[in-house]
Amino acid sequence: MFDYDFFVIGAGSGGVRASRMASSYGAKVGLCEDYRVGGTCVIRGCVPKKLFVYASEYKGHFADSAGFGWSREEASFDWSTLVGNKDKEIDRLNGLYLQTLNNAGVEVIQARGKLLDAHTVELTGPDGVKTVTADKILIATGGWPQMPDVPGIEHAISSNEAFHLENLPDKITVVGGGYIAVEFAGIFNGLGVETTLLYRGEQILRGFDREIRDKLYEEMGKKGVDVRLETNVTKISTTEGGVALSLTDGSTLETGAVMYATGRVPNVKGLGLEELGVEMQRNGAIVVDENYRTSVDNIFAVGDVTDRVQLTPVAIKEGAALAATQFNDTPTTVDYDYIPTAIFSQPPIGTVGLGEEEAAEKYGDDIQVFRSEFRAMKYTLAGKEERSLMKLIVQKSTDKVIGAHMIGPDAAEIIQGVAIALKCGATKAQFDNTVAVHPSSAEEFVLMR
Repeated sequence: MFDYDFFVIGAGSGGVRASRMASSYGAKVGLCEDYRVGGTCVIRGCVPKKLFVYASEYKGHFADSAGFGWSREEASFDWSTLVGNKDKEIDRLNGLYLQTLNNAGVEVIQARGKLLDAHTVELTGPDGVKTVTADKILIATGGWPQMPDVPGIEHAISSNEAFHLENLPDKITVVGGGYIAVEFAGIFNGLGVETTLLYRGEQILRGFDREIRDKLYEEMGKKGVDVRLETNVTKISTTEGGVALSLTDGSTLETGAVMYATGRVPNVKGLGLEELGVEMQRNGAIVVDENYRTSVDNIFAVGDVTDRVQLTPVAIKEGAALAATQFNDTPTTVDYDYIPTAIFSQPPIGTVGLGEEEAAEKYGDDIQVFRSEFRAMKYTLAGKEERSLMKLIVQKSTDKVIGAHMIGPDAAEIIQGVAIALKCGATKAQFDNTVAVHPSSAEEFVLMR
């Protein structure tokens, strides 16, 4: 009856996993993507961002090396080399994704998809316009940077454009206080750009543990980022050397470029969802049930387009769960408790479970907080005063560890292992009974008293 058993619109993390797994279960699968395969994470998100973070950290590494006996000539940085090498790596990954899909038997079509009805997708691509039909359809088109309605916003860039700047400006202003904003502020600052971060709220990283937020604010300031809280932009004007920002405090800030990182919204424009009657939230997020089914019975959605948890590994798990449920007769759901995450700020943050404020709101006085603050060993000979902070949040009545948080070197690598323990319901006594790996920063998680 249909051209495909399963057709996927969007080749990001969720769409790729769902299509590949469905094909492995015997379904005839097609997938359309109007740009490159890999989605936000691979093309314009996690992967290139972390490469840029690595690049921006070398200046500090060079400075630290003197304390360990290294002598060197003054290092220099070339932006075009970094961008070029990053693009080569993205090309390589794009090729690997295409190869994986082809090997799995998924037909990949370069085109933009639009739903004409519940079983028909219009494809617009280099070869013109055509339609295909499918029994089941998945929307996995991800998210897109949200640009606010500010006069002159057309002169601003988002994280998308930041990866492709022709030249690195002498000064840049980042607007926003979430993880993308603080990460890019650290990147630009580390690459030698005079960096200002503007955030309208009273502290950066809303929603994370307050003590961790305060610590990052403090350390970013020490590293030279001008973080201005409770400050926003009312107007953007062009100047001979860049842009001028009119601020809510009445002042004007002249900068070489302005980048907005004020959130992301579901990428649903032009998909034909409203005309088809697919239920969506006000911000465009597609409403789905626990099996990722929309209000139209044969149409599904996973990943950032549902605006549940905007993390690549979550989209991958959702795509796999959907495929197993629909094509392998194995009903599968995703457990959203104790999802670990990392912020590649400088210093980096790793976190899993409840923050102290969330825990207190949920459990009242039935919590106990353990913390450790110290200078990492690698900074002792370097003479750096940066200090790491680690926390465990424990429910007193059960002794169960319900939150773990860290800011400091290697936080992302460390928190992954801790997340396994929390997922398994580990108690503080079990943490205490675990032998420490010495000398390491990670050992502090089993030494807190």
